[in-house]
Amino acid sequence: QVPLVESGGGSVQAGGSLRLSCAASGYIGLRYCMAWFRQAPGKEREGVARIWPGNGSTYYVGSVKGRFTLSRDNSKNTLYLQMNSLKPEDTAMYYCAAREDYCSGEVAAYNYWGQGTQVTVSS
Repeated sequence: QVPLVESGGGSVQAGGSLRLSCAASGYIGLRYCMAWFRQAPGKEREGVARIWPGNGSTYYVGSVKGRFTLSRDNSKNTLYLQMNSLKPEDTAMYYCAAREDYCSGEVAAYNYWGQGTQVTVSS
């Protein structure tokens, strides 16, 4: 259920931008929280941003506030993460995730995951 497919990752120099996409099956806007997580080698998977179903309220982890912007196109069943002013510490595998109803910052709360897309930021 709710297959998720990420795209848009790549290699960029510090200060550059990338736009990640997460394509989902079905209509997710009103029922599922959609979120982006990231995981660097040797690090725990952390929540980057998430958007609540229905009202579209968003959350960003402090380290990306002012640089990343989360959006959702319900007609295309796609979640986007616009990443600007990228820093080397943003380097990680980025995963799209979903769970029914309310959002959570915990990895274990999400039962639908994409395959991940690699983001590499060089200095």
